Amino acid sequence: MPATNPESESFRDLRTLISADAAELSMRLRERQRADFPPEAQKTLRRFSPAEAARFIGIAEGYLRQLTSEGRGPEPLPNGRRLYSIDDIEQLRQYLDASGKSTRRYTPHRREGETLQVISVMNFKGGSGKTTTAAHLAEYLAFRGYRVLAIDLDPQASLSALFGLQPELDVADNDTLYGAIRYDDERRDMAEIVRATYIPTLHLIPGHLELMEFEHETPKALMTREGRDSMFFSRIGEALAQVSDAYDIVVIDCPPQLGFLTLSALCAATAVLITVHPQMLDVMSMSQFLNMTAGLLDVVANAGAATEYDWMRYLVTRHEPSDGPQTKLVGWMRSILGERVLTHPMVKSTAIADAGLTKHTLYEVDRQQFTRQTYDRAVESLDLVNGEIEALIKQVWKRA
Repeated sequence: MPATNPESESFRDLRTLISADAAELSMRLRERQRADFPPEAQKTLRRFSPAEAARFIGIAEGYLRQLTSEGRGPEPLPNGRRLYSIDDIEQLRQYLDASGKSTRRYTPHRREGETLQVISVMNFKGGSGKTTTAAHLAEYLAFRGYRVLAIDLDPQASLSALFGLQPELDVADNDTLYGAIRYDDERRDMAEIVRATYIPTLHLIPGHLELMEFEHETPKALMTREGRDSMFFSRIGEALAQVSDAYDIVVIDCPPQLGFLTLSALCAATAVLITVHPQMLDVMSMSQFLNMTAGLLDVVANAGAATEYDWMRYLVTRHEPSDGPQTKLVGWMRSILGERVLTHPMVKSTAIADAGLTKHTLYEVDRQQFTRQTYDRAVESLDLVNGEIEALIKQVWKRA
């Protein structure tokens, strides 16, 4: 730990020190971001192997080769390999639906009578893998052909960074969800805030520090509320209704605290996913979080908020199967919470962590950048978790 000179700080109070450090860090981070990711740079998506493409479409790799022999898909590279862009995968999906060769539908968009699924991913304690979970879930569903809207409701905007945005440079005032739920005349239509991403079936509403304004403005609005103003807990749901026809699934990365934003996201949700790291301190923290959430939901329910959900699940994250105490704690949680704990945990993996260092999800990183066993093990874990959540969505829609 570096030594400090007490005399040099004797005339500087805490506010001054924090302000100076914040300004210096912010400036240095901007410099580094501009060097690593120039403002004109746009994040792109790699091409996928035949095995990956077949997995996303939901067909056998042999069938994909048959489609290729019929002239479907990309042209081979000079070395004879074929790599599939996300557009190639979507075109194959549409061809399979249009060809009529099977009664199965490969484009899984919502059908008549199926409601928009809004999944709020939340946890009170940092480090539980909340944002990592939300990002990989949104991408998995988009790669599977669903129309997905990811909403970064965390002022720290980590989800936005994973999807290629630099909040301090790329997100202006009123460009976050706050712009659609604010209380004054500057409120915008939801469609104006939604952004396309490098994945055609995945759109994003970015995060930024301005989201904190909702936490500050809501108490004032509650005190001066006029009859025409809707309550805070219904505002996200109302905003989503403006664009609901364009999407099948919404994934919300909630802030790591229980404020007005989180409560509004909970009231807009049709499903809740709570991440938990299998350590006793984290489980104790979650217990406190659940107690506080229950109390606040009672309050908003009495005020007219809807609190009925299609499902709620706990996801064990950063799990180390070889760790005996962790395994016992997970078993203990299952004995209490039963089927509400997802069957598959998210394993702790250096591959997922290393991908995050370069602002990528693991799905976006080429397998060759890692030890194959490490990469395959992590991707398998992600697919099992996300596949289990997809099955819950299909169950709500009453699909086989």
